Amino acid sequence: MLKRARHKLQRAAYRFADASVTLPLLRWTWRSLADDAFAGDLPEFRPADRDAVRDMMSGRYLLASKLVETGGTSPFSVDVEHLDWWLNLHGFSWLRHFRDVTDNGERRFARTLVLDWIGREGKFESDSWTVQLTAQRVLNWLRHLPLLLEGATPEQAKTIQRVIGTQVQSLKIRGPLASEPTDSLFAAIAVLGAEHCEQDDKTDVPGKVERLNRLLASQLDDNGMHLSRSPKVQLQLLVELLSVRGVASASKSEAANELAAQIDRMHESLDALTLSSGEPVFFNGTGHLPHDVLIAIQSNGPSRKRRSMLLGGYGILRDGDAVVIADTGLLPPPGLDGELHASALALEFSHGSELIFGSCGPAPSDLPQSKALFQQGVAHSGPTIDAEDLAGSGKPQVELDAHDHLLTMTSGGYARQFGVDIERRVTLLSGGTTLVGQDRLIGHGSPKGILSARFHLAPGVLVRRNNNEDIVRLVLPNGAVWSFLWEGADFRDEESVRQSAYVGFHKTRQLVLETEVAADREIAWIFTLEQN
Repeated sequence: MLKRARHKLQRAAYRFADASVTLPLLRWTWRSLADDAFAGDLPEFRPADRDAVRDMMSGRYLLASKLVETGGTSPFSVDVEHLDWWLNLHGFSWLRHFRDVTDNGERRFARTLVLDWIGREGKFESDSWTVQLTAQRVLNWLRHLPLLLEGATPEQAKTIQRVIGTQVQSLKIRGPLASEPTDSLFAAIAVLGAEHCEQDDKTDVPGKVERLNRLLASQLDDNGMHLSRSPKVQLQLLVELLSVRGVASASKSEAANELAAQIDRMHESLDALTLSSGEPVFFNGTGHLPHDVLIAIQSNGPSRKRRSMLLGGYGILRDGDAVVIADTGLLPPPGLDGELHASALALEFSHGSELIFGSCGPAPSDLPQSKALFQQGVAHSGPTIDAEDLAGSGKPQVELDAHDHLLTMTSGGYARQFGVDIERRVTLLSGGTTLVGQDRLIGHGSPKGILSARFHLAPGVLVRRNNNEDIVRLVLPNGAVWSFLWEGADFRDEESVRQSAYVGFHKTRQLVLETEVAADREIAWIFTLEQN
């Protein structure tokens, strides 16, 4: 509690400082200090899509899976109530699609969009100049600087250079004052990239590498997992870090070597939290991530180490073609908990290329009022009591038997309100073709309430049950059939949804087991693959 109060005071102080340096009275200094020229470019690892170029030139902007038709007007003039689309547009990650174009008209179109943004947003605006968004925009412009400058008039080139410099200078000033620690990290990455691209002989790349290395170390655990515990944030950081990794390595310093090692550990952590279906788990603000970007980033990482393990507050079981990933409920530190979801003791389960059950995902970008709804415990495949979220209870109790693929998690978050702890034990058996679970209540005082265990099925999974039998068959999209059996609870199936920023809503089903709360009460359940 004291840490969170201290963080709130610190955040308020940083916000006041940031508001001060962005006042018009001081903002003019950014431009006067930002007269450096930039050359070269940074590596771009993400794939390009030539069709996206044609669509944009036709006024069709498909960003974050949201298609907006501008009718030939500037996309920066369109009022779109979809935050992810807006952030993608102003972050300029779509510039990569113009990377390999040779047609002068297409190259000129990309430069025109950049100049159009400068004409509309080139002066500080609080929304389009947030620290993280500015950092991402600077990095994307530097990745494709030849595209922007070749063929430009001297005045256009000067304008682009000046606005890059102004943004970089703003990051140098505002990055250390950012109220969100992750924003400071994005700023440090962009400043390093800009330092490398500057034509000034007095640049200090080694100093910027050392600062980035310190910041990154303060936000990663020993396994390289970002302390926000969000695979989405992990991927966002890796996208930017990969472009400056070579810059850092060229400085041949101890900090550069450690930075490279930290990036490798980040790769391994993201891969560990990726299901056999190829997508990272939908925990802590993570939904469906762009698969092409994910593959491109992972292909630039070290060789994969796939095994049952504990990592970053997650328990991971791998056996045969099956993967189970559980969120133990570890709370991120203050300032890095912005993506926190109430997913303690929740599971996601895949076999081969198919997801069997998981979480509902984050709230739709165009429905911000639903954000809290998708963060609730009932939106995850875990146990809840009276549909209440499990309260934070410090460090959860977790045990892993990697040899037997057995994970045991215990949380006391319900003890004060409902008089019980919840213990969840899950085991992978028979080469991953059977998943066995037990949810046991440990009494404290006067137990009360209704215990529910939910399993949100993947899109396309069909539920088949005959004559109220105590068995349910799940037919997966690939034709595989899994049996679901249970004991110690009443069963029903209900509507559910799986949401992602890149795919949208999928209507699905959820399996629900319910029983009254009592000391030592247990629900047992099994998912098993039916063999032909």
